[in-house]
Amino acid sequence: MNTNTETKTKAVIALAMLVPVPSLGVLCGMILFPDAMLGKVLFAATKIWILALPVAWWWIFCKGQKTTVTPRSELLSKGIVASIVAGIAIFLLIVGAYVLLGDKLIDKEFLVEKLRDVGLGNKWLYFGAMMYWILVNSLLEEFVWRWFVTERFAKLVRSAAAIALSALCFTLHHTLAMSIYLSPLTNAAASVGVFTGGVIFSWLFVRYKSIWPPYIAHVFADIAIFGIGYIMLFG
Repeated sequence: MNTNTETKTKAVIALAMLVPVPSLGVLCGMILFPDAMLGKVLFAATKIWILALPVAWWWIFCKGQKTTVTPRSELLSKGIVASIVAGIAIFLLIVGAYVLLGDKLIDKEFLVEKLRDVGLGNKWLYFGAMMYWILVNSLLEEFVWRWFVTERFAKLVRSAAAIALSALCFTLHHTLAMSIYLSPLTNAAASVGVFTGGVIFSWLFVRYKSIWPPYIAHVFADIAIFGIGYIMLFG
């Protein structure tokens, strides 16, 4: 097996081992067995897997190499500026869509009830969850979906296709999870938003060869989403 074929084979195996797992976790933990211990265990196991696999992959195949996880000063300084601009644009689009369409597309009473059911009706718990999602989870998602998934796709197809495919994979489990909280129409609109965000994040990753620019843009998106959630819950 030549080097190019081996690289592509590894990429296919890596994607097959990761991409379906988040959707399976949502399906088992939030839809099929939401109140059962089995659902909780399976959901937790998928969460561990989608982080453990990229970490193990990096350790086995990339340790000691200069990778896109590592900041590269020349491109990174330009990437930070681009990511802030992209982040502000995403923030304004999310907030603008909520202001213009929120009352028409979102059943706020139902959504608030669902958020309270999972313990987010307490301001301090909500703030803690918000800080975790903005500062930690978004970084983990960039490591998994940009470094691991987008970079594996880029070994198989052209950059534009890799960006689109990784964004689509990024969207799938979000769409499944949002179906619990949103109407089909609202879920479709939100899924378009998630896909668009995934395209932007993946483009930033491919363009600037680091997970840090998409992470910064991702933070702006999460601030907008959690800010809207705070307003719905606490006024």
